[in-house]
Amino acid sequence: MTHASKSSENYERLEFLGDSILDFLVGEYFFFNCKEDEGKLTVLRSHYVSENYLSHLFDLLQLTEDVKMGKSYQGEISKAIKGDVVEALIAAIYLDGGIEEARNFIYRFFELDKFKEIIDDNYKSKLQELIQGNFKCKMNYDTYAFENGFVSDFYMDEDLVSSGKGKSKQEAEQSAAKKAIDKLFLLN
Repeated sequence: MTHASKSSENYERLEFLGDSILDFLVGEYFFFNCKEDEGKLTVLRSHYVSENYLSHLFDLLQLTEDVKMGKSYQGEISKAIKGDVVEALIAAIYLDGGIEEARNFIYRFFELDKFKEIIDDNYKSKLQELIQGNFKCKMNYDTYAFENGFVSDFYMDEDLVSSGKGKSKQEAEQSAAKKAIDKLFLLN
């Protein structure tokens, strides 16, 4: 669980492999256990392999003390690093015990069977679908660093529709998209 800031011998290659294994095993689970169409299956898989979900799992597994960071890295472990560590862990389990052990780990800790409780919070994707179906315009986000995070302004053509804040660019854009949906389509 060594970060690149600590050593050139780190978890990055494991993370690469773990990402692929996680995508495959979560996709396999939904293929066999969910009768939804491809679009919904993609949304479900993206939820479980997202940085937010992997970060949540990292915290649940209490992995903080196991991560070795370099002196140049100060502060809290970011969501991105937490997600990378979980992917590296999945690869390590696979290399040590095979695909069945990796599958067992994912099935045990990822709560895939609770997929019906998932709220689709990919507001950017939802907003894009709604706008493409209802308007003929150009959409874009102007996202920039601000104080301890980011601000994102969402535009339709040249008109500012909404603004959102977040700790990351992605969070700020999702916030701006949610506000645009609420404003334009009166959806919750």
